[in-house]
Amino acid sequence: MLFTLWAALSAAVAYAVFSYFAAWRRNVLIARKTGLKYFVVRLWWQLGIKIWSPMIKILPKWIWEYRLLVMTPDWAYSTGQKVFEYLGTDTFLTVSPYDILMYTQDAEVIHRITQRREAFPKDIDKYSLLSMFGHNVLTTEAQTWRLHRKVTSASFNEKNAAHTFSEAIYQTRGMLDELFGAGGETKGTTKTITTLEHDTMTWALNVIGYVGFGLRLLWPNQKMPEDTDPKLVKYGSLDPPDGHSITFAKSVERTLDKIITILVFPDFLLKHLPFKFASYTYEAKANYLQYMDEFLRDKAKEAQAGESTKEGMDIMGQLVQSKYGLSPSEKAKQAGLDDAEIVGNAFIMIVAGHETTANTLHFAIAELAINPATQRRLQKDVDSLFGDSDPSTWDYEKNINAMTASHIGACINETLRLMPPVTLIPKVVSASSDQTITAQGKTHVLPSGLSCNLMAVSVQRNPRFWPTKSSEKTGAPTDLDDFLPDRWYQTQNTGTDDEKDEEGDGVDYGGFQGSDTSASFYRPVRGSYIPFSDGPRSCLGRRIAMVEMNAVLAVIFQKYSVELAVDEWASDGEVENMDAAARRELYKKAQAKAQKTLNKATSVLTLKLHGGKHVPVRIVKRGKERFVNDVKLS
Repeated sequence: MLFTLWAALSAAVAYAVFSYFAAWRRNVLIARKTGLKYFVVRLWWQLGIKIWSPMIKILPKWIWEYRLLVMTPDWAYSTGQKVFEYLGTDTFLTVSPYDILMYTQDAEVIHRITQRREAFPKDIDKYSLLSMFGHNVLTTEAQTWRLHRKVTSASFNEKNAAHTFSEAIYQTRGMLDELFGAGGETKGTTKTITTLEHDTMTWALNVIGYVGFGLRLLWPNQKMPEDTDPKLVKYGSLDPPDGHSITFAKSVERTLDKIITILVFPDFLLKHLPFKFASYTYEAKANYLQYMDEFLRDKAKEAQAGESTKEGMDIMGQLVQSKYGLSPSEKAKQAGLDDAEIVGNAFIMIVAGHETTANTLHFAIAELAINPATQRRLQKDVDSLFGDSDPSTWDYEKNINAMTASHIGACINETLRLMPPVTLIPKVVSASSDQTITAQGKTHVLPSGLSCNLMAVSVQRNPRFWPTKSSEKTGAPTDLDDFLPDRWYQTQNTGTDDEKDEEGDGVDYGGFQGSDTSASFYRPVRGSYIPFSDGPRSCLGRRIAMVEMNAVLAVIFQKYSVELAVDEWASDGEVENMDAAARRELYKKAQAKAQKTLNKATSVLTLKLHGGKHVPVRIVKRGKERFVNDVKLS
C-alpha cells in the first residue's frame, strides 16, 4: 500500500516537473520566433518576490539583477530606463512556463496597438478587481463594451466640463477652509499637513459626487444647503442616516482602501471573522452597496415617472435610463444595462472620477513645493490671468484655454508625464489571429493571446521620443526624470495629436475628442504621452480631469504658496532665527526627502503613496513664505 502511494506520488511529481519544463521550452520557442529579445523568469521568484528576494541576491548578480527587477511591482516607475537600456531595445518579452508577457516603451508600437482595438483588445482579465460590483465600461470588450461606452459617454461634454470648473472652485475653497481651520487665515499658515493625499481624495470625491451624481458632499465645516433635494440629503450627511452605520463618503473611502481585501475574502468570512480588518471591510462594502441600491431605486422611479434630468452630468440617471427609462417597444429594439452593470459603472465613474485626479493633484502640489522656482512661475501666470478677482466669478469658456496653455497646464502635463495614474496599460493580441508590429524598423509577429503591457511611465521618459539634455539637478545624462514644466514650451515638435489614424475604424465612441495638451504646447509624438491611454479606449473623463486640476491649482496659488514642512529638522522658532543661507540649506534637506518619498509611490488601483508615506507641507498666504520666495531656491 505504502509503495503504491509512494509510486503514485513520485509519478505525479515527475509529471509536474516534466510539464513545467516542457511548457517552459515551448514558451521559449514561441518567444524566439517573435524575434524580440526576452528574459526567462523563474515562477517561484514571481510567487514570493518579497520573501525570496534577499536569498536570490546571494547568487551572482548577473543571474538575477534584471530578471528580479521586472518581477518587482511598479519596476518601471522605480527603476526608470534601466531594464530597457540593459537590453538595448524598447520592446522585450518575459517568459515563464505559464505565460509570455510583452513590455514596450516604443511610441510607434504603442500608438498602433491603441488604434487597432479589434486586433489588440483590452486585457480585461487584468481588470477583474474592478468588476466586483458588476461589469462596466472598463472591464468589457467587443459589443458589450460598445453598449457600456454608449451609455456612459453621453454625460462627458463641454457643458458638463463647465459645471465641473465651477464645482472644483467651490470645493477648493471648502478644502482650504478645512486645512486652515479656526484662526489659520489670521496666522497666515496652516499647521503641518500630513494628510494631503486624503484631503485631495475628499476634494475630488466631492466634485465628482456633485457634478457626476448630484450629491452634495460636505467638508466637516459645512452645512447642507437648504435647497438640496430631500432624497439626496442622506448621501451628503456628515452623520450616518437611518439604516446605515457610516456615511456615504466613508463607505466609498473605506471600500477603496480595502478593495484587495474585498476581492480576496468572501462576504461570509468578512462578516464572521473575529478581526478588526474584517469587520471594517464588511461594514464599508455593505454600506456602500446599500447606498448604491437605494440610489438606483430612487433614480429608477424618476426615470419611470419621466422626470427630467437634473443639472450636471447625472451619470446615475443616464445609467438607469438605459434600463428603466425605455418604453416596451424601445426595450425590444435595444439592449440595456442590468442592475449589476449600472452599479458597476457607477463604481468605476466614482473611482476613475476621483482617485486618478486626486493622486495627480497630490503629486502636483508636492512637486510644486519641492520646486519653488516652478511654483513662482505658476503664480505669475495665475496673477496675469486672474489678478485678485474672486474665483467664483471666473468664466469657464473665457478662461479655460488660457489656463491650459499657461504654467498651470504645463505643471499638470508634467505631473502626468512623470507620474501617470496608471503606469502600464494592458492589452492582448486578439485570440482570433496573430498580429504584426514594427518595432525600431523591424517586423515582428506576435502570437494570438500574447499579453502586451504598454509602459506609459517608461515611454513618457524615453529619450528617443522626448527632447532632452543632461540634468541640471542630478547630473544624469537626461533630464527626463526631473520635474520640468518648461519642457512643454519647447518648439521642437516630433508629432501631433491631430494626425489622422489610418488604422482606426472611424467610429465615434463618444467622449472628448480633442488633444490632451494645449495646442500652443510641445506636441509629443503619438504614443509617447498616454496618461489617459489613447485610441477608442482612451479615458472618457480626461477633459473633466484636466478642467478640475487647472481650476484647483489656480485657486490655491492665487492667494497661497505651498512649502515643505521642516519640523523634522527645526522648530518654527529656530527657523525664525535662521538667516537666508541657513534656511536654504534646511529646505534642501526637505526637498531631498520629499523627492525620495515620491519615488516610493506604488500602484494598487492607481499610482499613489501607500502605507502611511506622505510629504508634509504647509499652505501659507503669499507674502508670509519662509522658503519658497527665495529666488536662490530652485
